Parts: sequence; C-alpha cells; structure tokens
Amino acid sequence: MAMMNPPHPGLSIRENCLAPLELSVTEAARELGIARHTLSRVLNGRAGISPQMAIRLERAGWSNAEFWLRRQTAYDLAQARHHEDAIQVRNLTEIYGRSHREGEEVAATA
Repeated sequence: MAMMNPPHPGLSIRENCLAPLELSVTEAARELGIARHTLSRVLNGRAGISPQMAIRLERAGWSNAEFWLRRQTAYDLAQARHHEDAIQVRNLTEIYGRSHREGEEVAATA
C-alpha cells in the first residue's frame, strides 16, 4: 500500500546520504557535479529528482537511480492525490464500453 503522505526524497538525501558522511550542501554539490542551489532546492523539497540527478546519486554510491525515481514518483503522486477531486475526467470505459480487444490493455499515449 502506498504511503498517504511520503516525505520528499530530498529529506532522505539529507538525512541518509549527506549527514552520515558529514557532507555540507556545498561539498555534496561539488562532488555530484551540480550547482549548490540545485542540490539545495532538492534537499528542501522545492525541486524533484530528475533522471540525471538520480544517476548522479547512484554514481555517488547512494542506492540506484531507479530507487530515487520511484521515491520521487511516489511523492509526486501523493501530492497529486491531495488535489484529485479537482481533476474532472469521465470514466470512458463506462460511457463507451470495453475495447473490442477484450482482455488486452489499451496503452496510454502521452
């Protein structure tokens, strides 16, 4: 079951990656090859973890990129769920019926 309000993954980076190594934000940013303000925004929950950032965290020895992207996605989805009542979309399978290819999943296109 998904957490109702998971913490932003930046908190985990601060507490589980930087703190044990006693790294400052400036030092960690330099080692990750990013600007200090970029890391600060992630740590403070004002920016998400991008795929590139996830790879940087992986290369630093802090879990793997998929782990960080799953954490970010879980956080983003929980935030969206807080406002899901504002999303007005009708259930199309109830309106138009099932696909003629019963049993096959219809791929969503972005």
